[in-house]
Amino acid sequence: MKFFKYLSFCLAFLSLNAMAQDQDADTEARKPGHTNQNKFKQLYDEFATPNMFRTGSGAPGPGYYQQQADYKMDVEINDETAVLTGEETITYTNNSPDELSYLWVQLDQNVRQKDSPSKDIQSSRITPAMTPSTYASSYLEKGFEGGFNIEKVTTTDGKALAHMINQTMMRVELPKPMKTGDQFSFDIKWWYQINDHVKDGGRSGFELFPDGNRNYVIAQFYPRMAVYNDVEGWQNSQFWGRDEFALPFGNFEVNITVPADHLLDATGVLTNRSEVFSKDMMKRYEKAQKSFDNPVVISTQAEAEVREKGRSTKKQTWKLKAENVRDFGFATSRKYIWDMMAVKIGDRDIMAVSLYSKEGNPLWEEWSTRAVASTLKSYSRMTFEYPYHKAISVHAKRQGMEYPMICWNYGRPDEDGKYDDRTKYGMISVIVHEVGHNFFPMIVNSDERQWTWMDEGLNTFLQYVAEQDFGESHPTALSPGDVTYPSRRGPAKNITYYMGGNQDYIAPIMTKGLNTYQFGNNAYGKPATALNILRETVMGRELFDYAFKEYAQRWMFKHPTPEDFFRTMEDASAFDLDWYWRGWFYTTDWVDIGIKDVKKYYVSSEPNQYARNYAASRNIDLSDMDLVYMAEEGDDEYDAKLKEGSAEENSSTLKEYMMDNFTPEERKNIEQPKYFYTVTFEKPGGLVMPIIVEYTYADGSAKTETYPAQIWRLNDKEVSKEIASQKEIISIKIDPKLETADIDTANNSWPKEVEESDFDKFKDKVKD
Repeated sequence: MKFFKYLSFCLAFLSLNAMAQDQDADTEARKPGHTNQNKFKQLYDEFATPNMFRTGSGAPGPGYYQQQADYKMDVEINDETAVLTGEETITYTNNSPDELSYLWVQLDQNVRQKDSPSKDIQSSRITPAMTPSTYASSYLEKGFEGGFNIEKVTTTDGKALAHMINQTMMRVELPKPMKTGDQFSFDIKWWYQINDHVKDGGRSGFELFPDGNRNYVIAQFYPRMAVYNDVEGWQNSQFWGRDEFALPFGNFEVNITVPADHLLDATGVLTNRSEVFSKDMMKRYEKAQKSFDNPVVISTQAEAEVREKGRSTKKQTWKLKAENVRDFGFATSRKYIWDMMAVKIGDRDIMAVSLYSKEGNPLWEEWSTRAVASTLKSYSRMTFEYPYHKAISVHAKRQGMEYPMICWNYGRPDEDGKYDDRTKYGMISVIVHEVGHNFFPMIVNSDERQWTWMDEGLNTFLQYVAEQDFGESHPTALSPGDVTYPSRRGPAKNITYYMGGNQDYIAPIMTKGLNTYQFGNNAYGKPATALNILRETVMGRELFDYAFKEYAQRWMFKHPTPEDFFRTMEDASAFDLDWYWRGWFYTTDWVDIGIKDVKKYYVSSEPNQYARNYAASRNIDLSDMDLVYMAEEGDDEYDAKLKEGSAEENSSTLKEYMMDNFTPEERKNIEQPKYFYTVTFEKPGGLVMPIIVEYTYADGSAKTETYPAQIWRLNDKEVSKEIASQKEIISIKIDPKLETADIDTANNSWPKEVEESDFDKFKDKVKD
C-alpha cells in the first residue's frame, strides 16, 4: 500500500503543469484551432511532388532529360571600332517528351539597348549634391548604345525563319514541329558595339588603357539557346541585368579573328596552337605542362610591352573546340603576360593559366596561377574531379565573372606596384570564387536566373573551404598577424549583422535574385554561412561532405533544382533537415538563444513548501512516504550546512536505500553528484538551432555540451535541462565559439556578463 501511495504522488506531481493547463482551459474561452506551425514540420507543402523526372531522394529520375545545343561560329573583333561581328549555326536537339513548335534564344546584349526597360525598373530620385562627372554622365552624355543587331535568322540552306524579339529573348518559329529526338539547325548573323565595362558596367566588354590598347573580356557575345526542361518548360525569364544565366549543354567550334599581335585564350581546346604560338612560346608551353610547383611564363612582360607599341594591320584566327559546356567566353589583348602551371587532379594533369597586363604585376605573377591551382584541388576534393583540361584567370580591372574554363578577376596594385592586404586578399578571393564557378553552375548547372543562391551561395561556401586550404598550403600568402586566411564570408559571426537587421529590407534566400534586398548577403553570404554551420555544427564534416559530394556527382552536367539539393543532402546523410531548410532558406528568422534562468538544488530529507502545499491540496500524507527531495538554493527553510553535505548525508531516505541496494564495494565506486541545476534556455529568435553550452566549474575545468535542435520541438520559446554534477558550476555560456550566427550575445552568459560599449572600446583603443 505504501508503494502505491508513493507512485500515486510521483505521477500526480509530475503531471502538475498539465493539470494546471487543463484547469485554465475550463475557466477561459476555448481558443480556435490552428494549422501545424511546428518548426519541425516536414516540407511537403513547399516541395514539388517527386515524379519520373526528379525523385524523392533528390536524384534524377528514370525519365530525366535535357536538351542539347551545339554551336559552330565565326567571330571577329574590329579593334579600331570595338565592334564584334559573328555568324553561327545552332543545332538544337529535342530530348524532351514534348513537341516543340518554336525555340527561344537569349539575346542578353539587348539589356544595353538604349530603350531597354531594365533601367526603368529601378527607383530613382534627384540627389542634393553630386560630382561634376556624375552630373555629366547622368544628364549630359548620350549614353552607350548597345544590343544585338540581328542581320538574319535562316535555315542552313538560306531560307528566312520567322522570328520575334521581345527585349532580351527571341522566339524562332520552326518550319515544322520538333518531335522527341528531332534535330534542327539554323543560322544567325549578328553584330554589336562592345561596351567599355569599366565606364559603362556589364559582365563583359573592354578596358581602354591610356596607351590606346584594349583588354577585351568577351561573353554573352552570341545569341544563345534558352533552357527547356521538365520544371517550367522554356526558361525564358528576361535578363534585367542582375540574374545570371540558364543554359543547356552542348559542343562548340569557335573561330575567333583578332589583330595578329593579340594573344587570346578561351573556353575549349586551342586546336591551332602551333599556328598562333611563336616557337619560344611553344617551348615554354611544353615546359609548363611539366611544371607542378611554379608557373612558367609563356609570354613575358618584355614581349607584351613590345606588342603594346605596335598596331598590326594583319589578322589572326584562333580556333577552339569545347565539348559538353554550357557557354563560351574569351579574352584577347596585345598587352597580355601569360603564365601557366600544371596541377594534378586524380590521374590527369590540368593547366592552371593566367592572362594579365603589366598593370597587374607584381601581384598577379605572384599569386594568380597558384590560386587557380589550389582552387581546383580544393573543389575537386569536395565535389568531383575537375573534368576540363584548363582553368584560366584573366585580369580585368573591375570584374569578377565566370564562364566554362575562363573567368575575369579584379585586383590591381598602385602605379608603383605596391598593394595592401585588402588588395591581395581581394584578388586571391575573387580568383578562388570565379574559378570555383566552373563547378557551380558551369557543371552542376542550376538555373541562375531563378535561384541565384544555388550557384553563388554554394560556390561561396566552397570558396570559404578553398580559402582556408589556400592559407594552409601557401602560408607566405598570409599577412603578419593572420593565422588563417581572413575569409570575408562563411564564418557564422560574419552574417549576424545582416540577419539581425531591418526586416523591411531582408528577403528569404528562396527568392528570385532580381527581387531581393541586399543581394550580396542574400545570395552569397547567408546561404554560404548556412552551409558552413550545417557542416561544422549541425551535421559534422563527415556526414556533410559525403552528402554534398553525392549531390555534386548526381547533378554534374545536369540541371538541379533547390529540392534536388535539399533532398539529396538528407538522402545521403540520414539527417532530417527540413527544419533547417525552412528556417534558413524559406524565412528571414534569426538566431537568438539565451539563458533565462539557472536554479541550483541540493538533496534533502525534508519537503519544501511547494511539495507540502501540493500534497495538502491532494490529501496526501508525506510522512507516510520515503521520498528524496530537492531543495532549491536560497530557500530560507534550509540551513547552510545542507549545502556542504553529500546527497546521502542530507537524505536519510537515500542513505537507507543505498545501504539496502548496494554493497559496500559498489557504494565506494559510485560517483554521486553533489550539485544539481535546472538551466532554462529561452529563444527570442525564430530559428531553431542546436544549443551549444559551455559549463565552467569551480576547479577551473570546463565542458561543452550540444543539445540537438529538436529540443525545441514541443516548446518553441523555452526549454530546460537538468544537470547533476560532482563539481560546482560557476558559469555557463551559450555558443562560446560563435558557431550559430546568434545575433544577440548579451543573453548568452550566466552570470550575465557586462559587455563593453562601442564607445568604451574606442576609448581603450585610443589609449593604446
